[in-house]
Amino acid sequence: MVKAVINGLKVEVPEKTTILDAARKAQIKIPTLCKHPDAYLHASAACGVCLVRVKGSKKMLRACCTPLEEGMDIITHDPEIVSIRRTVVELILSNHPNECLTCGRNNNCELQSLVADFGIREEFYEKIVKDIPKDDSTGNIVLEPRKCINCGRCVDVCQNVQDVWALTFLHRGFNTRMAPAGDINLSESPCVRCGQCAAHCPTGAIFEKDDSLLAWKALRDPEQYCVVQIAPAVRVALGEAFGFPLGANVTKKMYAALRRMGFKAIFDTNFAADVTIMEEATEFVERFAHKKGPLPLITTCCPSWVDFMEKFHSDMIPHFSSAKSPHEMMGALVKTYYAEKNKIDPAKLKVISVMPCTAKKFEISRSHDMSASGYQDVDVVLTTRELARMIKQAGIDFANLPDEECDHILGDYSGAGTIFGATGGVMEAALRTAYSFVTGKRLPKVEFENVRGLKGVKETSIKIEGTEVKIAVAHGLANVEYVLSEIRKAQKEGKPLPYHFVEVMACPGGCVGGGGQPYGVTDELRIARSKGLYSDDEAQTVRCSHENPFVQQLYKEFLGKPLSEKAHHLLHTHYQPLPIYRR
Repeated sequence: MVKAVINGLKVEVPEKTTILDAARKAQIKIPTLCKHPDAYLHASAACGVCLVRVKGSKKMLRACCTPLEEGMDIITHDPEIVSIRRTVVELILSNHPNECLTCGRNNNCELQSLVADFGIREEFYEKIVKDIPKDDSTGNIVLEPRKCINCGRCVDVCQNVQDVWALTFLHRGFNTRMAPAGDINLSESPCVRCGQCAAHCPTGAIFEKDDSLLAWKALRDPEQYCVVQIAPAVRVALGEAFGFPLGANVTKKMYAALRRMGFKAIFDTNFAADVTIMEEATEFVERFAHKKGPLPLITTCCPSWVDFMEKFHSDMIPHFSSAKSPHEMMGALVKTYYAEKNKIDPAKLKVISVMPCTAKKFEISRSHDMSASGYQDVDVVLTTRELARMIKQAGIDFANLPDEECDHILGDYSGAGTIFGATGGVMEAALRTAYSFVTGKRLPKVEFENVRGLKGVKETSIKIEGTEVKIAVAHGLANVEYVLSEIRKAQKEGKPLPYHFVEVMACPGGCVGGGGQPYGVTDELRIARSKGLYSDDEAQTVRCSHENPFVQQLYKEFLGKPLSEKAHHLLHTHYQPLPIYRR
């Protein structure tokens, strides 16, 4: 432990703790633009706003990257320090466009907040804003280089957390700017559309494409029958935009808000998660128990992971589950099963998905399999952030809404469906059902704690009828490399497989930390949101997907059985190798 003094307060922190983090523990706020509080990101020392002084010395230190040392006496605020910080912010503003009112980060911009904190009301330096065009080539992630402050957060998360390397810094000095390597369009880069760059950007330099106008247009069209589905992780994050405690489950208030916005039916993606488990668990049993297909089976609910695999690890395609993601299954079922039962023309059905994920915007048109119903199965994807804005636009007093229920048949879900939103949740849900499918017995205890938590790679095993099933769960794409290398090593050496079943989620923490969730994600937030999902699971009467009576009804009336010909047509997809770079 290191003992020191910050602004007269004695502090004791572990070795290698930065001055910035030590100050935070002492409830002292040192401003910064380049260091995100998320533990996954590193300090770049790029912005210079966090300057502090050691008492008795004129030397300034950057608090974000300087470890606190024994006996240090740190001053974080004095007239000179504040003046320097103010000048740094003013210089940043001299290269930044004054477009706050029309920016997606208005009222939620870290630079804007610092400008307000310093009381900057005039511009003292000549304005030099680079004329760099906007890049919206991906259709879901938009780059606005003019608003970039070169903090390096997006580059750090893209290269070191996600191992994608779609973003880098080009040129040097004043001409330094963030862009895809080679200065190509983002759509031509290795980008997997996870949105972690947007989630960590302090300004409006990177953001998701706003599809709220498409949703409003569908809702206001009297010829359209507009329905909506809500992903598991949205329910424990949306409340943050309306002052609810971290991780609060606002599912029933969401249902009420969406009904007031004009949706004809409110469904829950958790139901489709239950259907996903029916297909995926059956697929695992076929491969594991009946030797019909290669092991390990790798889950495919995450579109960024699918994109990453097709680009970087296409040799693993035979190991991928062919099951679509839950919201795509829901779209196909709405335009077939639901349309038939309710005698609705599927051509008039508009399916809108509310997702914690920016990659879902791309997924709805990734291949012809996403139109298995005969129409595009999902028409519009909104992020959690977009839904929050729409609720506010509609003048809905969200906090005081009464609790309401979803619509049957595609709204009722098991506890297994809701935990999809946390890393390890898909695996845990699948194991609950796979165990029953193999043994014909109910699990005496449905919780699999070993696959929970924020460890980058979780490895465990369970016994099913005396046979060991080896499992791996990875989140954050950089962590996947270890899992895949272990599989390849065993294959090459002819050794027993290290895993039989693997879950991968692109975003740290899984969907609770998705690129479309409210800004400012940290492990504290990921844990709180995950707890909210596990609490929802525990509160459900039905906690296994195969025991959901509405899922049972779906198979009896429509699909027949898991992996049937109809199920394959509507609920499954195909994969193909993709080039890392496109030109």
